[in-house]
This record gives sequence, structure tokens and C-alpha cells, in this order.
Amino acid sequence: MLLAAQGLLQPPTQPASKADILSTIRQIGILQIDTINVVARSPYMVLWSRLGDYRPAWLDELLAEGALFEYWAHAACFIPIEDFPLFRGRMLKTRASDYSTHYWSPLEHAGLVQRILERIRLEGPLRSSDFESDHKPQGGWWNWKDEKRGLEHLFNAGELMIARREKFQRVYDLQERVLPGWDDRHTYSAEEARRALALKTVHALGISRIDWVAHYYYLAKTGLAELVKGLARDGALLEVEVEGWPEPAYVHPDQQELLNKAASGALEPGLTTLLSPFDPLILDRRRTRQVFGFDFTIECYLPQAKRRYGYYALPILHRGALVGRLAAKAHRAKGIFEVKGLWLEPGWELKGALAEELGAALQRCAAWHATPQVVGW
Repeated sequence: MLLAAQGLLQPPTQPASKADILSTIRQIGILQIDTINVVARSPYMVLWSRLGDYRPAWLDELLAEGALFEYWAHAACFIPIEDFPLFRGRMLKTRASDYSTHYWSPLEHAGLVQRILERIRLEGPLRSSDFESDHKPQGGWWNWKDEKRGLEHLFNAGELMIARREKFQRVYDLQERVLPGWDDRHTYSAEEARRALALKTVHALGISRIDWVAHYYYLAKTGLAELVKGLARDGALLEVEVEGWPEPAYVHPDQQELLNKAASGALEPGLTTLLSPFDPLILDRRRTRQVFGFDFTIECYLPQAKRRYGYYALPILHRGALVGRLAAKAHRAKGIFEVKGLWLEPGWELKGALAEELGAALQRCAAWHATPQVVGW
């Protein structure tokens, strides 16, 4: 059920269209944004794993057309625009507080923040690189200049939105220009939003334990178990038993047909593909261990000496199992897709169906990525 709900049960049966990009994001709910570009950037890779060959520009176009917006869920994500009312409350809460980010307080830089806002109001959409600065504070993860921090505060507070991306750089504009006609009276209350996002989480996962619900949209854990149980009592969720699990699990009523197929053994995994390290299937590391017995860590944030599987290892999904990791690097100027390492889980060998299907998936990924020459495989 998890694989089917996430769009990873079977290979695609037809070429992807732009509409399929939006449908897939609606299906999984959120598409995490990450800038690491060793292979494909994560949001593009997540879509490829489900849809196969498609034009990455379609994702950029959907953002620019207003079908998607950017904001924080468990991380920065592309989100379907119809979910904007669920997140607006988080923006307004930030606006009403001294929301300090990365050792930087907007109250201490109120003049700068106002100048940034007025400049965008007068000049139109701008990137961080359009703002020059002589002062770049030391410390913090990103070591951003003050103007970038001001832009991000205004984005977090919902006064600015991301109008589009240019070479993956954010282009900021006023909220009322990106989303004209929006009325804050349509904003969900905090409790209404939490209820709706809990339901969306269960739907996106196909089946969910209570302790999985918080991570997907970064919901507060306090009282969340009682909320989920209450949704089941109200009929908004179905309570089910899973053999080997000590507590009940939950299914969205819209997934009743999927549940029936799973219970009768009619859901047969048949997809072999490579996953982004930020794929929503595996982002909750505890859930990944519980379901797949796969212990995964993104090692690009670790010092080189502490890495076991390389800077950017892609989990391998094979017919419903996570069977290993493949470290790769795309050399775009040369058209080369380099396999830097392959590690299989205990009990798996690179032969038979796994060797054939993984090789085909690797070649499809390289061709889609315009680096068709695979080396090191």
C-alpha cells in the first residue's frame, strides 16, 4: 500500500506529460527541494523515479504558472497551490513573531527588511543575487548575506512568495502578485490545518502507524495520537490491523479499494528504480527501517572519513525491496554518468532479474539526464 500510494508499485505504462507531474505531486503531497546537483536535483529525481523520462522544465513551469507554491513542510517543498490555506497560518504566525533564523533577527534589521520589500514592490520579482552586500556575517550553516536572510524572513512570513526559479535560484515577489485574489479569511486555523495535514499524510502513505504521521508535514507530536484516533472514531480514517504490528494502523477511506487489493494479495511490486536520498518513500528513516529493514543515512553531510557509501548514494528499489545503494555522479559537459560505487544489502547478489533491471534503470536515468554514457558499471 505504501508503494502504491507513493506511485512506486509498477513502472509507468505510457510517456509522462506535464499534467502527470502535477498529478504525482498531488499524490505524494509534497516534493522536497534540495540543491545538491551531483546527479539530478532531488525534486526532479523523485519525479523521474515514478514517471520515467519527462522534461524537467515542466516542474519549473508549474511553479511559474501558480499550480505549485514553495513553503516549509518537513523541509522546503513544492506544494500544490490548493493546499496554500493549510500553510498560510504558519506564515502569519511567523510574521507576528520575532522569527530569528540562522542567528539573524528581523527586528534588529527591520529597516533592511522594509527596504527589500519596497524594492521588490517597485522593481518586480528579484533574486538574492540582485541585492549587493558588503556585509556577510560569519557562522551559521549557510553563511548568508543579510539581504538573503531578509528575503528568507519575508518568504517565511508569507509577505513574499517564490514566483519562479531561474537556474534553480529563487525569484521572490510580493504574495499578492504571485497569488492575486487571496484572502486571509480563507486561512485554516492551526487545529484545522493539523487535522487536514494528518489526513493527507495517511493518504500519501497508503497506510500509516500513528508514530509516522508527524514527520511528513512536520506536525507537533503533542496530542497527535489522540487526534488520529479521534479521526478514526469519526470515520475520517479507517483503523486496520497489520500482522506483526503491535498497534492498529490507519488508512484513508479514499484508499478503501487499495486496501482491499492489498488484503487479497493483488498488489504486486514490479518496479526497479533509483531513488533520491530525499524521496518521500524513505525520508522518515525510522519508517524505512520498520517497513523495509533498510537503514539509510544521507552521507553528504558527514565528513569524508565517516562516509561508508560515498557523498551521494541513491537507494535502489527493486520489486518492493530496498536492496542497496548506488553512488553516482553526472558529468554533464562530457555526457557521462559515472557509477562510483555499488553496495547491496545482505542476501542480494548482482545477477538475474536484479542485474538486468537495475542496469536498465541506470541506463534510463542516464539517458533522461542527458549523460547517456554510463561508466563504472
